[in-house]
Amino acid sequence: MRTEQTETLARALGLPANAVRLRPLGGAGATSTFRLDGPDGARFVKGARREFDDPLVSEADGLQRLAEPACLRIPRFHDLLETGGETWLVLEWLDLRPLTTAAARSLGRTLAEHHRSAVAERHGLERDNRIGATPQVNTPTEDWTEFLFRHRIGALIERLAEAGTGFDPGTTDRLREAWQRDFADHRPVPSLLHGDLWGGNAGMLADGTPVVFDPAVHHGDRECDLAMAALFGGFGAAFFQAYDATWPLEPGWQRRRAFYQLYHVLNHALLFGGAYLDDARRRIAALTG
Repeated sequence: MRTEQTETLARALGLPANAVRLRPLGGAGATSTFRLDGPDGARFVKGARREFDDPLVSEADGLQRLAEPACLRIPRFHDLLETGGETWLVLEWLDLRPLTTAAARSLGRTLAEHHRSAVAERHGLERDNRIGATPQVNTPTEDWTEFLFRHRIGALIERLAEAGTGFDPGTTDRLREAWQRDFADHRPVPSLLHGDLWGGNAGMLADGTPVVFDPAVHHGDRECDLAMAALFGGFGAAFFQAYDATWPLEPGWQRRRAFYQLYHVLNHALLFGGAYLDDARRRIAALTG
């Protein structure tokens, strides 16, 4: 780690530079991660140059929102600093390990409690944010169908078209028509969603307490979090059983899950292409056939 960065960050935190150690952990894209050891213990730090700091700002906002009503355990937010041409997100350091069956069961229960408690009047959010590197438009909308096909599925289909890997004209309209045939009257409670709940964004503490992190928050159908959790694995049957026992899902959730998972497959197609694009095409054909 460059000495000047260590000194800059220590100064911003009000710590003596000679009492701070900044150890690189890795990074993705324009963001780098570090462990900061100082007089008051360890911190988890993410850094990015200011022109690329929107993911850090979005993450800080999302973590603070998920902290209420305190059903879920998340890394505690310490600071969001701008100094030396860089932005630094400083969080609680947690020693995490993979979820056990018991921890997954606990997470299913607490996620249901969170979804039932943290609600809004409209879907979306008063600010836009990101899911990974992809911008998310969160314009608040009363109608869930409108939000889903304008700001989620339809928005990514448009982005893929702009990237030259689009779908047939009218794909979004056909998907929306397929949804309306079964779910025209589906009006879910706008729950505060984690938004990117895959296995890599969850773990547990040594005492078995489950922890979630790296959110892409917005208000929407609670089934969206469960759809993402099922898409790439990592949670197990106990998680879903505990959720359903705490707040049972409404009939039709299996088919709605296919639409909600399509959003994340489209996002992966936009970011990585290849097999994800082929998968998205197969899913669209199955939903509209």
